Amino acid sequence: MARDIVAATGEIEWRSSAVPVPYDDAVAAMEARVAAIREASAPELVWLLEHPPLYTAGTSARAEDLLDPARLPVYKSGRGGQYTYHGPGQRIAYVMLDLDSVRPGRGRDVRCHVWRLEEWMIRTLARFGVAGERRVGMIGVWVARSGGSADKIAAIGVRVRRWITFHGVALNVDPDLDQFRGIVPCGISPELSGHGVTSMARLGVAATMAEIDRALRDSFDEAFAAAADPG
Repeated sequence: MARDIVAATGEIEWRSSAVPVPYDDAVAAMEARVAAIREASAPELVWLLEHPPLYTAGTSARAEDLLDPARLPVYKSGRGGQYTYHGPGQRIAYVMLDLDSVRPGRGRDVRCHVWRLEEWMIRTLARFGVAGERRVGMIGVWVARSGGSADKIAAIGVRVRRWITFHGVALNVDPDLDQFRGIVPCGISPELSGHGVTSMARLGVAATMAEIDRALRDSFDEAFAAAADPG
């Protein structure tokens, strides 16, 4: 059986799962870790993983945005946001940090935390020559297209309990983008907005998950040390 790879960077534990993790199992593990961090019995954790193909419905999800209910399993999620797809080829980073800590990138400001998650994705993508960017009023990281539109390459949805963060980001490395047709991803209809979904592979970037994980590790500290500007 494949085993998770666990390492420590300073006071943060990093875990990389070798096989897709069922969604309910991941949520239960996050819940337990958040409680342990709050009790100071476990360190902060960044957990890198994939899920089997599924949809999650965030706290703002609208029933009409689930276009094909029979396509994939659907899980209600306590994270913010609406519907999104998870599956193989997508790097999930579940980020469990104590915003009460004095470490860089902390502080009781959820908007700043989201900004730093975006910054983390932007800096990671830059290592592969991909220009990720923010879009006003739209959480996540986008890649510009001609005509002023853009495609989302990284989705963000977080939850905070007693100032411990969990859930996090989903970076499209090489997922089956056709699965996004079963939902209106993040409430943004491509037909109405001109904004869609893309991946590193669709942009012509071939990267292994091991390479993605190294880039995520290498860019984390600099992203969380950056002065947040959530607007």
